[in-house]
Amino acid sequence: MPYLTLAEVEAIAREAHAAQTDKAGRPYTEHLQAVADGVRARGGSDEQIAAAWLHDAVEDDALSRDWLDAAELPQSVKEMVLALTKREGEDLPGYTRRILATPGALLVKESDLAHNADPARLAVLDEPTRTRLTEKYATVRRLLGLTAG
Repeated sequence: MPYLTLAEVEAIAREAHAAQTDKAGRPYTEHLQAVADGVRARGGSDEQIAAAWLHDAVEDDALSRDWLDAAELPQSVKEMVLALTKREGEDLPGYTRRILATPGALLVKESDLAHNADPARLAVLDEPTRTRLTEKYATVRRLLGLTAG
């Protein structure tokens, strides 16, 4: 059976997250677009771009794990999405080890972190939230071995 095209994956992700907003009240699909664009700009594969569109879908309950398991997607895409899905009660070292152990996932997470840590996005948040998230993103980058920027 043929795999979903990138356009189809994008449409599914946009529909699944349509009602969602980010911490600043912006449409969540803007974040997905930015992460996918970031993966593309970093030389990512079509599989990594697909994973970028879906990277928060299971974690945010926008799409179910059953949907992902049954989706007409390469196994590598499913593995990246699951690697990027933070599990309840999971610590950051465990989460980042799984990302590092999953081929392709690090580039997607790097793009995700770059957008999450964008000063313009953080600037609209209250100071305690901005401080907490800035520290969290820096910790995740360090655990992943990513340099600043």
